[in-house]
Amino acid sequence: MPKTSDALKRTRGDVPFALVNYVGFLLFALLCAYPFYFLIINSVSANDVSALGDIRLWPEGLHLSNYSQILQLDGLSAAAVVSVARTVIGTACTVLASAFLGYMFTQERMWKRSLWYRLIIFTMYFSAGLIPLYITMKTLGLTNSFWVYILPAIVQPFNIILVKTYVESMPRSLQEAAEIDGAGTIRTFFRIILPNMTPILATVAIFTAVAQWNSFQDTLLYITDQKLYSLQYLLYTYTNQANSLAQAAQNAQGNLGAIVSAATTQTPTSIRMTVAVLVVLPIIFIYPLFQRYFVKGIMLGAVKG
Repeated sequence: MPKTSDALKRTRGDVPFALVNYVGFLLFALLCAYPFYFLIINSVSANDVSALGDIRLWPEGLHLSNYSQILQLDGLSAAAVVSVARTVIGTACTVLASAFLGYMFTQERMWKRSLWYRLIIFTMYFSAGLIPLYITMKTLGLTNSFWVYILPAIVQPFNIILVKTYVESMPRSLQEAAEIDGAGTIRTFFRIILPNMTPILATVAIFTAVAQWNSFQDTLLYITDQKLYSLQYLLYTYTNQANSLAQAAQNAQGNLGAIVSAATTQTPTSIRMTVAVLVVLPIIFIYPLFQRYFVKGIMLGAVKG
């Protein structure tokens, strides 16, 4: 009986604690989600009301004309293609490089393994600076080149640390069995190690895809050819030029401009909100696909000791 009573007391005491946890996490989740919700409701609300900052919780005067007009802006489709291409290719290259280097740095027979590993980690803390980096890119012929988005970002020290630690947590017997069967280093990696690295590779893929998709500074520094502009860079320029773009959108309506409702006439606020939604939505949809691997990968790939 005393044991049952103690169990009941613990159970009853756990209910308020669990309730507080659920309410707290729910409020925190709503707090995190609200900025995205705010962007969406302002992008589909009446533009004149949105410009006054009166849209807070619920949309007013629902319409989708903002999206149809924004999608007609010059260079947007080409920039979307560039952003998708750099995200897909860049993520694939970085994940493969991180997986292979992380694996190789666990191989004791690798020549000067500790030296190369320390040199890579060194770059996490020290950099030559912006001007030497620009000179390097220009010397290599990467300025005004699509590959400036891909090649400099392939080797990421933090990702390599995660993968290396994950590989070290795998049973050594897997690799030994492959070597007994005559598999070499490359074959062991692709046939044995790589298929068992899904959680950590998904984690690296999330980090890399988000970084590639959100990056605009490399476009600002290295690209002057408008055909190579990324979507985020256009967001940056559209945000800075929102007033002129709104005026251009109104002028493009021609004679209809006099009778077009103020609710659907482009404003600087509507341009900022709509473009931001178009840029953010792809990552929001992609992230849930990798979420189930993320926690497991980041925990197993955490630095030991």
